[in-house]
Amino acid sequence: MADINSNSDQQAVEQTGSFEAGSFSSHAVDLGSDGPADDYLSFVELLFFAYRDFTGEADALLDEYGFGRAHHRVLHFVNRNPGLCVADLLDILKITKQSLARVLKQLVDEGFVEQRAGASDRRQRLLFVTDKGRALARQLAELQADRLRSALAVAGPDAEDVVAKFLLAVVSKHDRAYVSDWIDIRSQAQDAELETDQVNG
Repeated sequence: MADINSNSDQQAVEQTGSFEAGSFSSHAVDLGSDGPADDYLSFVELLFFAYRDFTGEADALLDEYGFGRAHHRVLHFVNRNPGLCVADLLDILKITKQSLARVLKQLVDEGFVEQRAGASDRRQRLLFVTDKGRALARQLAELQADRLRSALAVAGPDAEDVVAKFLLAVVSKHDRAYVSDWIDIRSQAQDAELETDQVNG
């Protein structure tokens, strides 16, 4: 597996990925008589390429297990929120019950996720990763976090706040508060867990 944090990789990004301010928005694309000139197709394409490479290494690892991106998303959100109910997971992923049922069955059958009945409502299905599922979720997260860490380092000292604001703004307006709260809560829980580990260590 390639080292995405290698100096040569970072130099390549710096050499080929530096752009003059406004260089994207200055390249209008003529869509012909059926549409106006669009100043943002370069950003659209850049996002396609970035997403391709952001998911590439994780896709390769998932393929070793016969999994796809849907399995990754389920593992990620269940790992980040133990006890997540199926209804909430459906709302997060915006997929059909049938699609989730197929993916979830495979993860449960192969020992990556387990389902438990709710304490107050036995009909409720709560999801938890197993040790095996937690290990795979961690591997996948580390691959993608390393790529983002490297990219943010290249982008400059103020990049984290700018990128976070940009990505949140891409989220649908009616979902932004929910997504922001979700991330804040899990970040606080992660910080608390790290502090506990340091004290116990």
